[in-house]
Amino acid sequence: MSQHLEIVIKSRIPGIQSLINKTIAELETELSLLGKPIAADAGGKLYTIMEICRIFYQNFREHLDGVRTGGDKVYNVFDNQLPAALKRLQFDRQLSMENIRKLIIEADGYQPHLIAPEQGYCRLIESTLVTIRGPAEAAVDATHSILKDLVHKAMSETPQKRLSALLNEDLAIMERRSALAKRLELYRSEQAEIDTVAWSK
Repeated sequence: MSQHLEIVIKSRIPGIQSLINKTIAELETELSLLGKPIAADAGGKLYTIMEICRIFYQNFREHLDGVRTGGDKVYNVFDNQLPAALKRLQFDRQLSMENIRKLIIEADGYQPHLIAPEQGYCRLIESTLVTIRGPAEAAVDATHSILKDLVHKAMSETPQKRLSALLNEDLAIMERRSALAKRLELYRSEQAEIDTVAWSK
């Protein structure tokens, strides 16, 4: 009788293995649909947030470095737009000998017998800085706009599901995921045990 029982059990092992494999595949599919488990403790949440930040930083850096599109626009502002705007300014007239002489004479002030060209030089530098302020501010504004766009692109390429899941994890989903993970672990251990018994004989 025991030999007959052993033969019956051995004949049923492939069917049991098939059922276990099918159940494992179903559990894995359901777990993948629910997403990866979100950490419940503070350390796990911090790790998840740091991982999301690392992915965002990598995406943003790839945009700036030219691996992804957009970073070349920043270089264009400083390599082409700003120099072109500065060339359009009338520095020749502002830095002409006549204008410099006029500024130095006006800078002597109340005591013309004391020559103080430093004040004239300061006025010359100040007027030049005022002249280039417009193109410099335009370059900064253009760069700011480009960088904001790159931040939005990098954010859209960062898995926001993980962050929103971290902040708004549904308790029922957490419990379902935990139960599925336990069942999956149980089925895998049974699968390993059956494989060991089936191959040992």
